[in-house]
Amino acid sequence: MKRMKSLQFMLFAVLLLILAACSNGAGQSQPASEEPRPSASQPSGQGAAETGTRTITHLKGEAVIPSEIDKIVVLTAEYIDHLLTIGEKPSGVNTEVRYGGEYLPYLADKLQGVQTVGSADNPNLEAITLLDPDVILIESRTAENSYEQLNKIAPTIVLGNEWLDYGDDTSFWTKDLLTIAEMYDKTDLAKEKIAELEQKTVQASGKIKALDSKKLAYLRVREKTLQVYAQQGHPTNALLYQDLGFEPAALTPEEKRVDLSLEKIPELGADFIVLEVDSNARDFLDNMQASALWKNIPAVQGGKVHETDSFWLFKGWGVIGRGEIIDEIMAWMEP
Repeated sequence: MKRMKSLQFMLFAVLLLILAACSNGAGQSQPASEEPRPSASQPSGQGAAETGTRTITHLKGEAVIPSEIDKIVVLTAEYIDHLLTIGEKPSGVNTEVRYGGEYLPYLADKLQGVQTVGSADNPNLEAITLLDPDVILIESRTAENSYEQLNKIAPTIVLGNEWLDYGDDTSFWTKDLLTIAEMYDKTDLAKEKIAELEQKTVQASGKIKALDSKKLAYLRVREKTLQVYAQQGHPTNALLYQDLGFEPAALTPEEKRVDLSLEKIPELGADFIVLEVDSNARDFLDNMQASALWKNIPAVQGGKVHETDSFWLFKGWGVIGRGEIIDEIMAWMEP
């Protein structure tokens, strides 16, 4: 019996020693050099450097995105311009149907190797999923049909200041650029690029304002119609008439483009004409240019008609595009 009690006591003592050792191990503190890493799901208010994320406010609320974006899909032309302006190359971009389903021509050389993922109106969700992007960037019209699906693939940021009432603010197009720059912590670089463009605009406007005659008409030739663009309502219009200082020719509306009959052409009295020609409008253009009504316009007689296409409608939204418009105008105005 004594031997049995002695054995039980020894087993009990061993058990106490084991429990004590476990308790001491659990209570040991971590070395100071091994602080726990913050979770990527922590609120971004603690700072991108601490959490690995940042929060971007957009038209659908807030999106929590990685502080360092590796891959981004962009489904709007002007946002591609914005990304390239700050030195970032997208992994996937939308196609532009009017250009044969390829890149926008004025950005094509900077987008070589970038995958196309359908149009903005009909994005290829499978192709976007396979790219496994960190962020998707779209504008408000695309969001009407695709936001919920895209947001399941990756955090989707919806911008779209182009559809807001901007009044007399000709810098409204920069707001989306600055939001995109914020995503990459490159706001200062974006502001620097905007300032460089502003300087270029001021220099060009000085030459234009010094002209004795500077009435400009911005016309669009469509398949069966001639239209005249307004003074406002689009950043390209604001660039021409407000930033650069061209005077609107007669019949130029204030806010929305209007149809213009051939009989009304002589009333334009334009010293300069920007002629945007749709791809299916060559027959209409040939007939118009053959008419005496067209030939009597001062701009036509003075050789100051600059033919372009709808590139200008895209270019007006970004630093790269606006800079190219100014270069075209300065070259066009050379005697």
